[in-house]
Amino acid sequence: MRNMLINLITFASYLHKQASVRNSHEAVLTELEKYFTLNFVDYKDMGSLSKKDFSIVFIATGGVERLIIQHFESLPRPTILLADGMQNSLAAALEVSTWLRRRGIKTEILHGELVEITKRVYVLYNIFKAQSHIAGARIGVIGTPANWLVASHVDYLLAKRRWGVEYMDIPLKRIYERYKHTTDDEVGGSCAKLAERALACREASPEDMLKAMRLYLAIKRIAEEEKLNALTLSCFNMIKDIGTTGCLALSLLNDEGIVAGCEGDLQSIFTLLAVKALIGKEGFMANPSMVNARTNEIVMAHCSIGLKQTERFIIRNHFETETSIGIQGLLPTGDVTLVKCGGECLDEYYLSTGTLTENTNYLNLCRTQVRIKLNSPAAYFLNNPLGNHHVMIQGNCVQMLDEFFQINACKRWE
Repeated sequence: MRNMLINLITFASYLHKQASVRNSHEAVLTELEKYFTLNFVDYKDMGSLSKKDFSIVFIATGGVERLIIQHFESLPRPTILLADGMQNSLAAALEVSTWLRRRGIKTEILHGELVEITKRVYVLYNIFKAQSHIAGARIGVIGTPANWLVASHVDYLLAKRRWGVEYMDIPLKRIYERYKHTTDDEVGGSCAKLAERALACREASPEDMLKAMRLYLAIKRIAEEEKLNALTLSCFNMIKDIGTTGCLALSLLNDEGIVAGCEGDLQSIFTLLAVKALIGKEGFMANPSMVNARTNEIVMAHCSIGLKQTERFIIRNHFETETSIGIQGLLPTGDVTLVKCGGECLDEYYLSTGTLTENTNYLNLCRTQVRIKLNSPAAYFLNNPLGNHHVMIQGNCVQMLDEFFQINACKRWE
């Protein structure tokens, strides 16, 4: 954590000498400096700080309440107040916090045990950095959302106002044009290497593999040209137009750090982007295909998953069309997290932990299939679902994700 820079915007009464400020708060500052790089900034200079840097308001003494509210327009948002209680600092923080909250400014006081303060700063720092990454992120919508995703619409303008994210439409014809000019020779070596890595290659033919890899290269080049952070692909239209699916392309793009989802699902691609920005992990976007409300188990399935998320993988064909390439990933058992951010302005979310207990192999489901024992009622999917697609992440990430969505005033669905 030591390379994490934190600006401490310092407010101290003119009655206190600057030298005594440090001495009065030696314990909390020394603890924070074990893990973070602290940059002490006088409140008069906070206008020069970059909005990309994480800043905390350090209340060093009492008697600064009026001073802080005089400068409230320049305070970082949300406003995090550090007050260890020395020099009447907590008293001032309580007064300021109340004043700010009554004006709709989200605020929090850091106070208490030093270890807990440090842990909380770490969480808030990562949430801030994730928000900064999302703000200005470019999500390419290649084609149009699948017409069956009737509850997964996102209002581009509202999403930009809330998160700063930019959805941009890219016509499929542009991908087709680049695909047409991508040759088999350009991808032949990559196809051979991928086949060598696979546990097995089943229904798909070498020609299917070449076409799927050409599509991957075409999409990757467009993503680089448009500087996309993420993309979602109207993949079913491609099957009838050029005779290949996007499953392999999306799998490889996720492995390379370009967050990618299918069916033009606008809500799920934002969820995948938020997860990557916050905790640095790729997710598995899938259909909840079977639900057992009595045992709290679900089976999630889709034909695409990043290969890095698998222990082994099998090259298959696409389930619904029985053509082209699909990926059957075999995933490690253990703790997982399910998450979905939804709503037209991306202000609702579902979140649960669970245990991946087995990789299933039902003939009538998409290729990658996992059974998950949830730690919350699976009846949610039957009684109050937030749409179809949900995202599975390996590991227990629920605390950080919950904090992230709560700080951004999202409503949790149960």
